[in-house]
Amino acid sequence: MNLSYPYTAIPQEPSGFLVQFVDFEEGFTEGETLEEAAFNAAEVLSGVIACRIDHGQAIPQPSPAEGRPVALPSVTVQSALLLRQSRGERSIADLARGLDTSWAAARRLEDPNHWPSLKQLDRAARVLGRRLVLSME
Repeated sequence: MNLSYPYTAIPQEPSGFLVQFVDFEEGFTEGETLEEAAFNAAEVLSGVIACRIDHGQAIPQPSPAEGRPVALPSVTVQSALLLRQSRGERSIADLARGLDTSWAAARRLEDPNHWPSLKQLDRAARVLGRRLVLSME
């Protein structure tokens, strides 16, 4: 699943860049350089998605980049979002039963502030009929 969210980086006077996410109207930041703006964009994206997860709000799929820069959320936010999306309409209780664990333990897997182990993520993926694939870019 693609979690690369595009943003615009608009030069500001007298210096710096304003960053605005295409898919999140509340997702904006700035930076003095493009490198700083990109770093800040990833931080803001992680915060926006974590907040939406915490409040049970919808999280849109990323729009096509169409030549714009993209940001990825933090690893913990990515894992929480990927599990949430993979679970679909299945309940946390169903996931907990499949993992032979408690509801609270299964719920923690979708907590963007929790660091699940690779073993936990792999087991959850298998219960959901998926497979865990790691990538380094």
